[in-house]
Amino acid sequence: MARTSGWTALRAQGRRVPAALAGQRSSGTRHPLVAVAMVLPTAVLLFVVFGGWEAVLTQASSVAGMLGR
Repeated sequence: MARTSGWTALRAQGRRVPAALAGQRSSGTRHPLVAVAMVLPTAVLLFVVFGGWEAVLTQASSVAGMLGR
């Protein structure tokens, strides 16, 4: 059976469906600073929630120990 979800009904009514939801890619590219601005708040939140510097130092010392330094 053909895929006849609500998207075809929306298109038939003249409403626009966002390209990302319709399975299409946008033709433009995102500027790197926009990408950083989108990711930075989440990165800061994860940094604070999961221990920040202690976690980084623990992982770095663990990797250094595995490398034999």
